[in-house]
This record gives sequence, structure tokens and C-alpha cells, in this order.
Amino acid sequence: MTEPERLRADAVRNRTAILRATEELLTRYHPQQISMEQIAAAAGVGKGTVFHRFGSRYGLMRALMQERAQDLESAITAGPPPLGQGAPPRVRLLAFLTAVVDLVARNKGLLAALGPAAPVTTAPVTTASASVTTVPEQEPREAHPVYKSWHGHISQLVYQQRQDLDADMLAHVLLATLHSEPILNALQRGDGNRLDRTLRDLVTGLLPE
Repeated sequence: MTEPERLRADAVRNRTAILRATEELLTRYHPQQISMEQIAAAAGVGKGTVFHRFGSRYGLMRALMQERAQDLESAITAGPPPLGQGAPPRVRLLAFLTAVVDLVARNKGLLAALGPAAPVTTAPVTTASASVTTVPEQEPREAHPVYKSWHGHISQLVYQQRQDLDADMLAHVLLATLHSEPILNALQRGDGNRLDRTLRDLVTGLLPE
């Protein structure tokens, strides 16, 4: 193996180790209780490696959520029905919401870490005393690529079934339930099935066969 190939292989291993360590820590701690130092120690890498790969804790959580969502994305685009193409829009939407509830229920800590107040990058600000501080910039939740993908898929299926509805707003409403504190608390108690049933009731009421 050449030196560049070895470095690339090391980078892939480090990235995988960091993401797995983060995922394991999230099963035991709230995101705000997890430091980059803890993640680096659990992954067996230096703290600098974690920052180099992901930039910030938010960047790390974002990357992990995107990885968790990739399997669902593949099922939508290339998998069999009802998640994949071939089923009626209403059936696909119900299957998708069930899959999303399951994913969120298994990754509650990630969802909490990706709230709208989470820092994305830092920008230097010069004060009157000429000292330099850093101020976190904010990213709205709807700008997150996973959210945008899910919203686009839901709104498309709603529009295909009922063109008289505001598919864009309805998609936001359905996804907003997954980010509310009472819902996250319910998922923490293991009430994912209740949420799934309620979302199905809403969809079947709005999108009759």
C-alpha cells in the first residue's frame, strides 16, 4: 500500500471509529454532556483528529445523523415498495413516517443535538478593545440536509395524493412533531408506537384512499 493510500485508509478508520464512539456515548449521555475530549478518548484518536474531521461537536453530530439517514434514503430511492417506488403515494408516506419514527426513536440524542440553536461555525469579531472573540453562527433546522430531504419527500407524496392541500406546510407540520420536547420525552419513555399510530391517523384522515 502506498503512503497516500495508507493515509486515506487511516482517515476512513478514524472517521468510522469517531462516529461509532459518538453513537455509543449518545446511548448513555445527553449531547450537552459529551465533550470532544470524551469522544476522542473513546475512539482512540487525538482530539485534534476529531476537530480536523468534523470541525465542531455540531459538525460531528450532523455527520452522524446523515449517516444514520443514508439507509433510509437508499430505501426511498432504490429499495422495494412500500418505501421505494411502486406503491401508491399514501402507502409510501405511511411507510416512510413509520421508518422515520423508528430512526428518530433510536437516535433521540442526535435529534436533540441538532436543534436550531446548535453552533455551526464561528466567526471572528473584533471588539472596541481590539480583542478577538468568536461568536457561533446559527443554522435553522430546515437547512439541515436530512430535514430538507425528508421534507421534500413528504411534500411530494402529499402533493401526488391531494393537490388541493398545502403539501409544503403539511410536511413541516408532520416533521415538527419529531422535534418537540413532549414528543422527544415520549420517545424517551418508549412511546414510539403511539407516535407512529397518531401520525398514521393524521395522514389517513387527510389522505383517504
